Amino acid sequence: MNIRTTQRTSLKQKPDGPLGFGKYFTDHMVTMEFVGGKWEPPQIVPYEPLSLEPSTAIFHYGQGIFEGLKAYKNTDGELRLFRTMDNLSRLNDSAERLCIPKVDTKIVYDALVALLKLEADWIPTEEGTSLYIRPSIIALDNALGVRASQNYLFFIILSPVGAYYEKGFSPIKLFVEEYYSRAAKGGTGDKKVIGNYASSLKAASIASINGYAQVMWLDANEHKYIEEVGAMNICFVMEGNKLVTPALTGSILPGITRKSVLELAKANGMVIEERLISIDELVLAAKSGKCTEIFGTGTAAVISPVGAFCYKGEEISVGGGKLGEITQKIYRELTGIQTGKLEDRFGWSIKI
Repeated sequence: MNIRTTQRTSLKQKPDGPLGFGKYFTDHMVTMEFVGGKWEPPQIVPYEPLSLEPSTAIFHYGQGIFEGLKAYKNTDGELRLFRTMDNLSRLNDSAERLCIPKVDTKIVYDALVALLKLEADWIPTEEGTSLYIRPSIIALDNALGVRASQNYLFFIILSPVGAYYEKGFSPIKLFVEEYYSRAAKGGTGDKKVIGNYASSLKAASIASINGYAQVMWLDANEHKYIEEVGAMNICFVMEGNKLVTPALTGSILPGITRKSVLELAKANGMVIEERLISIDELVLAAKSGKCTEIFGTGTAAVISPVGAFCYKGEEISVGGGKLGEITQKIYRELTGIQTGKLEDRFGWSIKI
């Protein structure tokens, strides 16, 4: 596909030093507009501010969605994507839920590849780094009134990133939220909707003030069953060779990394259980030693080991607060597949 490209007249200076997460953005982006009942062809343009009127619908009613995925480059300059079409399919699932017109995933994929080739010099190659990819769709109608917009903007921006957490791949601590809720069945918790993240900020702030990295959310109905963590799905290693994770019951995001971890663990001989797991069960399992490891899964951090969690004012350690063997093994194999260092026996990695 021939993507119309307008290049910057002068390129940005690339970051020198620690990248952090989501702090720097490349020279160009993909844009595509929905007008007159159809998506216009995508184009690559300079990364620059968007010009939107104060009445633009996205500002007032939050009709917007996004995705998160990564690209990798090895020292030989080989570029790779990971399960990209899964992310684009999930983008369309989110679009349908918010009455946003679906995109042609093949067209979007081609535009993304063209953008990555143009911005290849921005993809870092150091251990633990990657290029974060953020596709988004926002409502553009310039009118007030609660209704689905008739016009939309799709865009993809790119950001070179390092470790999601400042301390890198080391165990974090979670704060179990007992009052606030992230999402309820029938809502938008299983979609990548922008409002989901805004409503999580209060609990995240409380957790941070108390010295915890993220919130562990419980279900909205009973505040009894574990759902997910602030920016991740969550997994528990039980009885040595069993991997337990909350079932996708309609309020939990179906993570691409979560899906990959379950398939990888099953292929490695682990017993997989997707089911309801209560916070009381986890407390007993952690205290008795039945639960030996906890880790989060998500695009941003890939795998986040958890060393402890706080519930009802009590901090409970898991696995002595240390990085677990299974967590390490899954992290090494998954990131090895993503970066091309290990054989991809699942067909997830895409060379571009």
